[in-house]
Amino acid sequence: MRFIASTAGIMASRKDTSSKDISADERVYAAIASALLQGKLAPGAQLVERELAAAFECTRGTIRKVLARLGAEGKLTLEANRGAFVPSPTVDDIREVYRARQVVEAGIVASLCGALSVKALRALRAHVKAEQRALKAGSAAECVRLAGHFHVLLAELAGAPEVEAFLARLVAKTELYKALFDPSKLSNCSSDEHAQLIDALEQGDLDAALTAMRTHIDELEARVLAQAGASRTSDLATIFALA
Repeated sequence: MRFIASTAGIMASRKDTSSKDISADERVYAAIASALLQGKLAPGAQLVERELAAAFECTRGTIRKVLARLGAEGKLTLEANRGAFVPSPTVDDIREVYRARQVVEAGIVASLCGALSVKALRALRAHVKAEQRALKAGSAAECVRLAGHFHVLLAELAGAPEVEAFLARLVAKTELYKALFDPSKLSNCSSDEHAQLIDALEQGDLDAALTAMRTHIDELEARVLAQAGASRTSDLATIFALA
């Protein structure tokens, strides 16, 4: 059964993204992406162009572009002649994506181990500190975003743009899985685990680095799968009620 998402929760996210300095496209994108990453939208919820356009006081063309962008990033499912929906992945879908991450990220780790420059190591450690600040501040969406971007940053440092783009799509999907099925936790990735991985890469300890990455992704998958079968409320008006 499909549920139509109330716009109230998305509008609550809008309060954090309202600015005279950003375009309508970016404002709407930021609000919907934030609602997704905070787990405010249940699997299968429909995002209706007409309702969103009225809520954001923008054109349906703007909404259409934003929904297409989120669909291209793997954060929404776009169905011809039906509209945009929050993904509703099966357990097999989830396992397949995490397996793909295991394979891709093992290769990235192997290419970086013992080969990171001082500048690259500094950037990675600065990113971990940003994760810790977001966690301390209690910013759920920022925790999820930074945690996922750490992995994309590793791919960027590997100097393989096509691999980076592919991994970014996988990470976007797993960020959403976390939001859909484990929204109570602030972070889907431990900054401590990231720090341990950086240490292993710096020391050139390939076995330790591969083990750290494999264990890390296994734990992420296990937390999501533990909740994947649980039911979520269909009372989306209540979920998105403005405070």
